Amino acid sequence: MRRSQPAETMQLDHATIVTADLETARRFFVDVAGLTQGARPPFSVDGYWLYAHGRPVVHLVEATAPGPSQKAAPRIDHIAFRLESAAEWQALLARLHTTGVDYQTAQVPPMGPQQAAMQVFVALAPGVVVEFVTALHHAQP
Repeated sequence: MRRSQPAETMQLDHATIVTADLETARRFFVDVAGLTQGARPPFSVDGYWLYAHGRPVVHLVEATAPGPSQKAAPRIDHIAFRLESAAEWQALLARLHTTGVDYQTAQVPPMGPQQAAMQVFVALAPGVVVEFVTALHHAQP
């Protein structure tokens, strides 16, 4: 097998979340995560495109099939958003508290050149987790 070159210009484009409760997911991403609802092509299934910095980064799609079967199915475990400042981090925590959204935190120890980080995990729905992460020094009061 030939070794490929690193994809230095590749960036995450978007994450798609298929859910039976579009409105709850939309409210979370707009009211808590701070994304903006924007234009979406006229697909045959309902959904929303949610934007950050002018780009549609989260696509919400209405689940049209019954819930998961006994058989394991491919899925995305979670998506993560990085916050680059203490002000952004504190604003996120304030929105979580204001909206009453439950969350868990975890600290990531430093590893080599990677700084220590703080994570917040929100279980949006069964099988759908949203992570927010920032440098540990941004999360200190």
